[in-house]
Amino acid sequence: MKKNLFAGLCAASLLIASNGVVAGESVKIGVPAWTGAQAIANLIKVIVIEKIGGQADLVPGTNATIFQAMDQGKGDIDVHPDVWLPNQETFTKEYVDAKGTVILSSNPYQGKQNFCVTKAFSEANNVTSIFDLARPEIAKLMDSDGNGKGEIWIGAPGWASANVNEVKVRDYGLMAFMEPIRAEQSVMVATVGDSVAKNQGYAFYCYAPHAIWFMHDIVALEEPPYDPEKYIMVQPAEDADWFEKSTVMSEDALKKVQVAYSKSLEERSPIIAGLLANMSLDTDTVSNFAFEIAANGRNAEEVAKEWVAENGARVDSWLGI
Repeated sequence: MKKNLFAGLCAASLLIASNGVVAGESVKIGVPAWTGAQAIANLIKVIVIEKIGGQADLVPGTNATIFQAMDQGKGDIDVHPDVWLPNQETFTKEYVDAKGTVILSSNPYQGKQNFCVTKAFSEANNVTSIFDLARPEIAKLMDSDGNGKGEIWIGAPGWASANVNEVKVRDYGLMAFMEPIRAEQSVMVATVGDSVAKNQGYAFYCYAPHAIWFMHDIVALEEPPYDPEKYIMVQPAEDADWFEKSTVMSEDALKKVQVAYSKSLEERSPIIAGLLANMSLDTDTVSNFAFEIAANGRNAEEVAKEWVAENGARVDSWLGI
């Protein structure tokens, strides 16, 4: 089986090199809500169309729906472009490790997660640590709705990281001072911009890669160093009592971020499967993608086309040519 797949990949690679077209190669790429995932999804689409000569479609979806579709292997959704581990470990344990129906790419890039405030607010109020948010005078400066608590954006609905961050807000002793807010990422970006313009306080979950680091001067708040014994996270899919059974009292470990794809692609579209297995991105590249899309308002596909045109040798290496 592996020998036949390798032979097919070699033959198809030669065909790409000779005329840029491989008949029958097609893929449907899942598109989660965050900008980095949207950027990578469009990058895969452009490579499939322009370098392989295949067909690629984008399909919006949540982490759960994308993994379920990849598991089924029917081609409804074939790819998750931006899997953060261990955030999405619930899914990879089931579909990658247990069932073997989903495959992770070979070359992860590094992701980092923190809570942030603007640099101006940090310097003006001596806010450098997550525990500074428990100072009543600081919480008051972050209270935009007058309910007596400041607001802290913990992530979008459906994000595993938002669940982690809600546990952190509780375990860091912030619940009496800060109200954890779940809202779409666009709300966070707009609110950060508004807080900068009005010189107001705002605390928010921040991660890299992300455009926000290029859009505004922000700083990450210090947290206790990562300690696996103090980082016990149970996700809702694992236990209905996840919030009560979780304890998170340290910063997150560095993340591994990879592309995931349905194992069925190895039979249905082996060249695309080879591309996905070999893709190798980095934090700066993805952050720049996100900045062009979110901050400069550019079309994601156009940004991807421009990058592929400027990085032909790098893309060719992913295709084995």
